[in-house]
Amino acid sequence: MSKKPFVTKEQIEEIVKTYPTPFHIYDEKGIRENAKALKEAFAWNEGYKEFFAVKANCNPFLIQILREYGCGCDCSSMTELMLSEAMGVPGEDIMFSSNDTPAEEFEYAVKLGATINLDDFTHIDFLEKTVGYLPKTLSCRYNPGGYFSISNSIMDNPGDAKYGFTTEQLFEGFRVMKEKGVENFGIHAFLASNTVTNEYYPTLARTLFETAVKLKEETGAHITFINLSGGIGVPYKPDQEPNDIRVIGEGVRKVYEEILVPAGMGDVKIYTELGRFMMAPYGHLVTKVIHEKHTHKEYIGVDACAVNLMRPAMYGAYHHITVLGKENESCDYKYDVTGSLCENNDKFAIDRMLPKVEIGDYMVIHEAGAHGFAMGYNYNGKLKSAELLLKEDGSVQLIRRKETAKDYFATFDGFEIYNKLFPNG
Repeated sequence: MSKKPFVTKEQIEEIVKTYPTPFHIYDEKGIRENAKALKEAFAWNEGYKEFFAVKANCNPFLIQILREYGCGCDCSSMTELMLSEAMGVPGEDIMFSSNDTPAEEFEYAVKLGATINLDDFTHIDFLEKTVGYLPKTLSCRYNPGGYFSISNSIMDNPGDAKYGFTTEQLFEGFRVMKEKGVENFGIHAFLASNTVTNEYYPTLARTLFETAVKLKEETGAHITFINLSGGIGVPYKPDQEPNDIRVIGEGVRKVYEEILVPAGMGDVKIYTELGRFMMAPYGHLVTKVIHEKHTHKEYIGVDACAVNLMRPAMYGAYHHITVLGKENESCDYKYDVTGSLCENNDKFAIDRMLPKVEIGDYMVIHEAGAHGFAMGYNYNGKLKSAELLLKEDGSVQLIRRKETAKDYFATFDGFEIYNKLFPNG
């Protein structure tokens, strides 16, 4: 199998005349088709809503596309809440899922009317003391601990994660919140990351639906929604089969009708909180080969670095690379593809088999649409690149300009570096 970029060498050669590499570019057509498919997959649930994980990609131009398909925003910080407010997203379309949360962020979320998804039992009291009361609707993040398995295969280790209520804390938390006047309850859980299997959501749903029935029976809580969160992954490697969101949606429906409907909970809304699935495949990091080095290994140096895509350096994550114009050539050469940071882990690929690479070639690094630009940083004084949108009509729109040295130095208030470098402002 192979991965095909959504841009060609000829397109990139034209784009770089205006926007030099490196840059992130996103595929509007792909984003729209995927959002439509997700909406259709869960259309069986009258209250269904996708709360896009803003942490995955916080560009408002892209979020606005998703908004056209009814998506809300899942926020995890003050600035993500501020972005949602500035975009005109109403409170009922904002889910605030944070951890180790500062008081001012809870205050702001309550002010916006966002649904707060509490990460810890102690946050019940903390929220009440912060704003003076508990909102009528609250959600809790559930972590049952142990290992999460599908068909005897371990998918992840929730017991080692810092997030969520234990089972005992969840039941006690619902009792406490009900006594304090909370009327509508939600449950949320994220038990495995980047699963490439259609069974993850239905298996997770079974755990949450069974828990919801017990919570209703033992606490009397009115559970109005269940948030399956994220976890639906994408095929980073060419030999992986992508998830089928329609099969996933149907799998969740069957479990819903098996467990919730007989328990008199057929009105419970299903929420999702997808980020990677919504955006990763529809974003490329485009970079140019600027050096080659022949020492103990064969190195290809590009003008992007971990500042532009941190996952390979941080996690050792695989991102497929296409050398534009050489898609049909044999991959007979072994390279490490590197950036220019003063860190040895600044590598997009290690021992990767590619066609013969030459200086001036353009490379597409796939699945960079989520947790790509959003995880960028300024180590070594590197500046973040531009973001572009390949529109459905084939035109290209700048949706975020590249950072400049002025941007980098502007925050040194009280020191004269900025004024010395830029005396004219």
